[in-house]
Amino acid sequence: MASNFTLGLDYGTNSVRALIVETATGREVASAITVYAHGEQGVMLDPQDPNLARQHPEDYLTGLEASVKQALKLAAKDREFTPERIIGIGVDTTGSTPLPVDKKGQPLAMTKKFGKHPAAMAWLWKDHTGHAEAEEITAAAAKLRPQFLAKCGGRYSSEWFWSKILHCARTASEVFEAAYTWVECADWIPAVLTGADAPEQLKRGVCAAGHKAMYHRAWGGYPDAEFLSGLDPRLVRVRQTLPAECYHVGQAAGQLTRAWAKRLGLKPGIPVAVGAFDAHLGAVGSGIAPGVLVKIIGTSTCDILVSPLETVLPDIPGLCGIVPESVLPGMYGLEAGQSAVGDIFNWFVNVVAPGGAKKGSHEALTQGAAALKPGQSGLLGLDWHNGNRTILVDQRLTGLVLGLTLHSTPAEIYRALIESTAYGARRIIERFEEYGVKVERVVNCGGIAAKNPLVMQIYADVLGRPMQISRSDQTCALGAAMAGAVVAGQAAGGHDHFAAAAQAMTGVKAQSFQPIPENQAVYEKLYQLYRRLHDAFGVRGTQADLSGVMKELLNIRDATR
Repeated sequence: MASNFTLGLDYGTNSVRALIVETATGREVASAITVYAHGEQGVMLDPQDPNLARQHPEDYLTGLEASVKQALKLAAKDREFTPERIIGIGVDTTGSTPLPVDKKGQPLAMTKKFGKHPAAMAWLWKDHTGHAEAEEITAAAAKLRPQFLAKCGGRYSSEWFWSKILHCARTASEVFEAAYTWVECADWIPAVLTGADAPEQLKRGVCAAGHKAMYHRAWGGYPDAEFLSGLDPRLVRVRQTLPAECYHVGQAAGQLTRAWAKRLGLKPGIPVAVGAFDAHLGAVGSGIAPGVLVKIIGTSTCDILVSPLETVLPDIPGLCGIVPESVLPGMYGLEAGQSAVGDIFNWFVNVVAPGGAKKGSHEALTQGAAALKPGQSGLLGLDWHNGNRTILVDQRLTGLVLGLTLHSTPAEIYRALIESTAYGARRIIERFEEYGVKVERVVNCGGIAAKNPLVMQIYADVLGRPMQISRSDQTCALGAAMAGAVVAGQAAGGHDHFAAAAQAMTGVKAQSFQPIPENQAVYEKLYQLYRRLHDAFGVRGTQADLSGVMKELLNIRDATR
């Protein structure tokens, strides 16, 4: 029988990837990446405001076209492949990354009037300009709608939908007034491809709405007008443009239009799945199932779990939401994560730049860090360089390296930064299990997991658990392609449900990383010190005596040496 294929579109922080996958086997036939043209590596920054991070929506479309055409060109070398055999398309993006659009669904940034206005761009997930608004939303919900907070971990984040819109209303009213509504990037891309980008037509995904915009069917969808009016009456107009129903990734947003089919080199009418966030579809591409924690490790980290809808789950403080069908149909999706991981390592290499281009490269620092034993550096870090996403949900927290002396080396600091992210990862798992959600396996994916064995070994030692690696190095795009296979259906050569797609298209690598007992023993001591710092600096009202922490780090260092 002839092979069938699906196309996964993965919109990351810096680039868009197109991946072509065989539906029967998960074989990845071809992929191509296009870096966004605007800003620094695709991100528009403001040197006067480190909280600002925007993207130009035009880059999403030009990057889409370039990536798909290149992937098709590469796939043409495979004798099983022809473009006509692509039967479905799936889309994942960063989030929350909302953009203001006019009544026709055109982004304001793509109009002449607002083409260079920062507020008219897409507000990238790591834009924290709305931190004050996030605190205000949290306070209002705690007083008036505690149920809203209960489903998103107890605090609203500056990374999310309403805090960004409210900040725009207060700081760039001309953009806010010109916008008919705001659309998540994850919803906008499928809408454009299917010609349903007019706000009344586009299908919004429950993934973005539930985790970032306080959407829940239990209270009729998005937050009610009375609550939003108490924050700012102007938000009511936005609320009036939002639908009562949102959709999961197993449902189609529509079919590929003739215009986009011609532009991309595909056949028209291909079903396009409802969009979702990269981490959630990365979990799908890693074969997520109940009891399996998928860690998507990149510039930041997202931790995803699922649980059957018939399970009675508690509200878990500090999570980024417990949302029905946000990851898989028929399952709750539970999201947590760290606001910076790879970004911390890149900051040290590119900004601090210790030792110059050769001695200060990731490769050289990793080699130096690997030669060290746990505890040998005498250093301990907090992984909050971009705030804390889970469990503290506080973007005003900052990073820390404790224990520095005149003998501390770049390799020691680099290892301490890696270890700090592992401690943060352990704290997240502890929070899940404190509320009865068991983690039976950990599967890691993303570039760092696939390419840096030192990071994976440190994670295994700190977490005290085996670290498995997803078979695919492109799990977000693979998960998107799996969504394309499901909306196409078995009759068309795809799959009728995600369990079948996972069995056929996913797997883990043979190599896994096992905890080393002697390393675990040292990291247990270091982690307890990390918890003291974590709570002292991050938990309000904590009365902590930190006077012995530096000396205990020296004791651990000296014993190790």
